[in-house]
Amino acid sequence: MTDQLDQRIHELVSTAYEYAPAIRQIMDGARVTPNDIRTAADLARVPVTSKDRLVEIHQANPPFGGFLTIPIEDLPRIYISPGPIYDPQPPSDDPEAALAPFHYVGFGPGDRVLNTFMYHLTPAGLLIDEALRACGATVIPTGPGNTELQVMMMMALNVTGFVGQPSFLMTLLDKAPALGIPPELVSIKKALFSAEPYTAAQRQRFEGEYGMKTTSAYGTADLGFIGYTMDGVEGFCLSQHVYVECCDPDTGQPVEPGSVGEIVVTTFNTRYPLIRFGTGDLGALAPQPDPRCGGGQQLLGLFGRSGDAIKVRGMFLHPNQILAAIGRVPQIKHAQAVVTRVENRDVLTVNVELLPEYAHADVEEAVKAHVQSMARLRVDVVQVVPPGVIDTAQRMVKDARDWR
Repeated sequence: MTDQLDQRIHELVSTAYEYAPAIRQIMDGARVTPNDIRTAADLARVPVTSKDRLVEIHQANPPFGGFLTIPIEDLPRIYISPGPIYDPQPPSDDPEAALAPFHYVGFGPGDRVLNTFMYHLTPAGLLIDEALRACGATVIPTGPGNTELQVMMMMALNVTGFVGQPSFLMTLLDKAPALGIPPELVSIKKALFSAEPYTAAQRQRFEGEYGMKTTSAYGTADLGFIGYTMDGVEGFCLSQHVYVECCDPDTGQPVEPGSVGEIVVTTFNTRYPLIRFGTGDLGALAPQPDPRCGGGQQLLGLFGRSGDAIKVRGMFLHPNQILAAIGRVPQIKHAQAVVTRVENRDVLTVNVELLPEYAHADVEEAVKAHVQSMARLRVDVVQVVPPGVIDTAQRMVKDARDWR
């Protein structure tokens, strides 16, 4: 397995260096050649490319930063992710690898699945739709929201599966009794979650009370799904279409297995190769992967963010987006976004301190509109606070959620 992995990495690096100008520039800048990367351990000689750096590269060489190795005409779709970055969706070198979490849950012919991820702009909705169809399931593309309608569809169509955020499934189950549907009549028995933590209390409800088979998939807009949970396995079994390192955020060098570091991912898709992409997430690799991971890597868990961005309702919120938004509201002196959680739902509050000459200005609608524009996130509350309440030495995006 080690020899096979080393060969895959060497071939990936060689192909990317030849056909992706961005990879060539990164490696040339580090004075590294493809011949220097013969093993997985050699990858550490290639610098980590952070999300912020990826944005800079894309903006300097639009639209894809020099990473795309195939003609743009061969792309079935193009998405956008925070930055902004235009994410190409090239054909996969190994489409079966992306289906692993769907096969684990058991999606297949005869299943009717609510797909509650968005279908526009971001890749989640359509990519999951394609995976479900590849498994033989019938997809009901609902997207988020419309709770009562989704419960009605669940019953009318005898829906057996759900994909989306676990908090939204909790909302649907909470709504069902109010519509006269007792728990024993809920037909959903398979669920795949992503975009937010999946708590032990949620698992107990879905699997214990409703008898569902569930998994939580970890991924990013740039990489797709990286791994997924399995019953009895700590953390995530990682996909065979990526190679993951956990690295010191300051040096980019791998830390010892079992130690916490930034999750750095190399994808084996030669059509849009990302080599040593720094996700900004913190995690730890298992020294000895669980055999149930099928010979692949095992990520013991997610332990926060190495950067300042946090995920809200499935979307990353970065301080730069808040800065850009409030920069368009001249009455504001300081601002801070605070994320809390109420009844299985993320609540986004933006606290603002106004300049003295605008002490009584009404900025609520302007803040909501500009944050929505910059981050594609709805602000629930805009709160004007007295001078000194916002500590500018603290994070501009504060995560105050309790996941217990």
